[in-house]
Amino acid sequence: MESLEKILTQHPFVEGLPSEHIQLIVGCAKNVVFEPGKYLFKENEEANSFYIIRSGKVALEIYSPEVGSIIIQTLGEGDIIGWSWMIPPYQWRFDARAVELTRVIELDGTCLRNKCEIDPKLGYEIMKRLANVFEQRIHAMRIQLLDLYGKN
Repeated sequence: MESLEKILTQHPFVEGLPSEHIQLIVGCAKNVVFEPGKYLFKENEEANSFYIIRSGKVALEIYSPEVGSIIIQTLGEGDIIGWSWMIPPYQWRFDARAVELTRVIELDGTCLRNKCEIDPKLGYEIMKRLANVFEQRIHAMRIQLLDLYGKN
């Protein structure tokens, strides 16, 4: 059985961080399993975690009263889910639902936010890495919007 430290050390999100930063992150981490159809989180709930998918698939969804749930992106192994834990008012902006049996490393956002406050170098590194996730999500949404509205 692999330790959380070893798993995290091999993930691109923490790759290249000093060992003391990895230790701080591991102190906020735990393994969690979501059955198909279970929500990791729902829009407008308090955001106090983020997730690294180890296996499985998660649909990021928004809800429209006219249409129902709309999948904006499906994420899989290695992907990061959630940044709302880092940005006030700390509320989820969409739903995340396991599409199949999904194993994740859940990072306690409050724990990590507190560690980032104490160690600004860690905070800066986390924000740089989250900015990359932001960019990926915005790009995916842009492609989807072009697909939906680009056809005349």
